[in-house]
Amino acid sequence: MSENKEKELRQRIGNLAYEVTQNSATERPFTGAYDTFFEKGIYVDIVSGEPLFTSLDKYDSGCGWPAFTRPIAETAVKEKKDFSHFMIRTEVRSTQADSHLGHVFHDGPAEKGGLRYCINSAALRFIPYEDLEQEGYGTYKKLFE
Repeated sequence: MSENKEKELRQRIGNLAYEVTQNSATERPFTGAYDTFFEKGIYVDIVSGEPLFTSLDKYDSGCGWPAFTRPIAETAVKEKKDFSHFMIRTEVRSTQADSHLGHVFHDGPAEKGGLRYCINSAALRFIPYEDLEQEGYGTYKKLFE
């Protein structure tokens, strides 16, 4: 990415979101806007706007970051092995923009498939159900019916 594009993106989404999505940083636990936020709607990539998760699949895992049992569609995210910080984890990235979102773990609710997508609030933008149509995400309203 050119220096101008980096600067433009940083100005558009903010420093924390830039560091999280572009440099795989992690926001401090229990500080993100969506950790204890449970309104009806969808979560999109803050960089590209691509739909990633819905409030229907969000739950309070107590981990300090927003947690979801699954993405909005199988193709919404991609997974990558992460060996940083002397750990073996599975990183979650957005498919289109390749934004770092967080990690997926196998300690989620068993009745919902057992996955916990632990996602940085800074990587997301929330679109309330009432605004889906006007924001260009009207096709996702059917998920809530």
